[in-house]
Amino acid sequence: MMPSLFVAHGAPLIAIEDNEYTQFLNHLGRTMPKPKAIVLFSAHWESRTQQVSRVEEYDTIYDFGAFPDALFRIKYPAKGNKELTNEIMHLFTDQGISYEMDTERGLDHGAWVVLRLLYPDADIPVISMSVNPHLTPEEQYKIGKSLASLREQDVLIIGSGGTVHNLTKLDWSKGEGEVNEWALGFDEWLALHLEKWDTKALFHYESLAPDAAKAVPPYGNEHFVPIFYAMGAADNKQEAKLLHRSYRYGNLSHSVWQFG
Repeated sequence: MMPSLFVAHGAPLIAIEDNEYTQFLNHLGRTMPKPKAIVLFSAHWESRTQQVSRVEEYDTIYDFGAFPDALFRIKYPAKGNKELTNEIMHLFTDQGISYEMDTERGLDHGAWVVLRLLYPDADIPVISMSVNPHLTPEEQYKIGKSLASLREQDVLIIGSGGTVHNLTKLDWSKGEGEVNEWALGFDEWLALHLEKWDTKALFHYESLAPDAAKAVPPYGNEHFVPIFYAMGAADNKQEAKLLHRSYRYGNLSHSVWQFG
């Protein structure tokens, strides 16, 4: 059975960089069983109603500015899969989850940066999904859980975001590998409860986790919540494993979690 993943997409620059994290993602894509399709929840696609893409071939969205021209020349022409979109909509209907179908939106950098590092040939069908940061963690988990059966069909479900993502707290004086204590403390609390599959604590991370307001600012929780979608997708095999963790700028986390 295919696992689900939570993958930090970091800063857009990782799309053109060669470092510890990009090398890890390249290696992960080569060594994991190749999925038949990918369902990806991106922190950069927010909507009040769950969006499900039904796109024949995706455009590449450059939802950032003031970066090198090389980033704007990258294309990731992944194709969709209408049959899988239909199956997802049926699963949502069966679980009473409201959704809308989107036929136009391309892949934002939360999606294509991760996908390109894992699968550079863009030869795996992709279904792009929105996230709703206004839902409770329980509701986000339920949406992921409704798709758990897809993993039995070798569909890889990915939540793309960041466990510690607070642009106002970036420490530009920190070099590679240096991390602020508060960011590490939050991630270690998270790891402890993910590995126990302690949803009771995780669903109340805002009040229980140390420095939660720094790591996951109330106005920026869209980067954290994809972890609940990915975790829910593995509810039928409640196992969590940290595959990689590193930091940039003192606290921007590069975490990869495998569920199931």
